[in-house]
Amino acid sequence: MIRPQPQPQPQPRHAAQPPAGAGPPAAEQPQPVIRLVSVVKTYGAGEAAVQALRGVSLDVHERDYVAIVGASGSGKSTMMNIIGCLDVPSEGQFLIDGIDTSALDEQQLAVLRNRKIGFVFQAFNLIPRMTALANVELPLSYAGARGAERRRRAEAALRVTGLAARMQFQPNQLSGGQQQRVAVARALVTAPSLILADEPTGNLDTRASHELMEVFDRLNVAGRTIVLITHEADVAAHAKRVIGFQDGHIVADRRVAEPGALPPLLGQPVQGRPVHGPVPP
Repeated sequence: MIRPQPQPQPQPRHAAQPPAGAGPPAAEQPQPVIRLVSVVKTYGAGEAAVQALRGVSLDVHERDYVAIVGASGSGKSTMMNIIGCLDVPSEGQFLIDGIDTSALDEQQLAVLRNRKIGFVFQAFNLIPRMTALANVELPLSYAGARGAERRRRAEAALRVTGLAARMQFQPNQLSGGQQQRVAVARALVTAPSLILADEPTGNLDTRASHELMEVFDRLNVAGRTIVLITHEADVAAHAKRVIGFQDGHIVADRRVAEPGALPPLLGQPVQGRPVHGPVPP
């Protein structure tokens, strides 16, 4: 009697077989929060064309804390505009949470910005006649959140940035450092995938700058992914990874600590005073 032969089990599609003698397969890498693939950005055309970015590729993973540094004209501001979905690449791909931005129209990009990215700019960009609380509520208003939910989340964000006692103050009643912390709270309130800060200490004195960076450090400990654009070495020193730009290229990429580690300057003294404060939830 002829016995039926066992049938081979189907292999998963595209599954590659490891070579003989190879160890167990490496763990699958998590999807990056942001990914740039051979990004080129060109302004103008013909002989007047200027390439601000020249084939930039970069991954930033969850809980990382990245400083992008470079001189004026190096391409770091263009990089910020691409990452912030304020501009689109001329060539290449930019993805945030796996979403390819090249497939989106202007309205879809605006929705993506509001949901996925929390911005902190050098200029605080607060509305003068509104309280700190009302300023922080604004992104939630655009997202259609109800009044009670907006207030609850805005109050929580202001507490995280140390402004629980200043919620009803208007911008002209706050110091520069306090105004920038309102801007950080506004960036946090939508629970974005990424906090993107463009020269956040540029309008602050040394003391206020240290206090603001202390807030960023604690936010990263709490799991926030942060990208800073800066030209200040003492600001970049807070990051876990420092990326140098020159002439539209990445020319340096220095890893100080892994994404899941503590920020390198967490707990360091600030002008003779120990850094302190609760880690935000």
